[in-house]
Amino acid sequence: MTAPVAPQATKPPSRVHVRWAGEQRFETGRANAPTAVIDGNGKTGQSPPEALLSALASCVSVDVVAILAKRRTPVESLEIDVVGERIDTTPRRYKHITLNFHIAGKGIEKDQALRAIELSATKYCSVRDSLRSDIIIDWTVDIRAE
Repeated sequence: MTAPVAPQATKPPSRVHVRWAGEQRFETGRANAPTAVIDGNGKTGQSPPEALLSALASCVSVDVVAILAKRRTPVESLEIDVVGERIDTTPRRYKHITLNFHIAGKGIEKDQALRAIELSATKYCSVRDSLRSDIIIDWTVDIRAE
């Protein structure tokens, strides 16, 4: 006889509040939490397409930090330079995004870091999985000395 499988609890939907702050500026965030400024002109905050690049890089990085920590090679610093190439017609969606990782941590090897990035970008990152499948996303990694 097998034990009954407990049903998985479903997470509540994500909720953010967006408030127009004049011109093409918006303040956005969760209720009673810090806000971010999104600016269609890119003057006082990231533009919406730039915010998407930040969300993608942050989402992948959360997993990378966790995966490397599980391998007993914790990340001491991590930075990502993101390059997003857009098509020339409207809407100017992204066609190619490159994530250039710069990681430092004792014992981190390039192949382990690349594998962690690959796992996140192809399996775990919900932001990546929410984007069009024809957007090319690739990455590089530079392991820095501590």
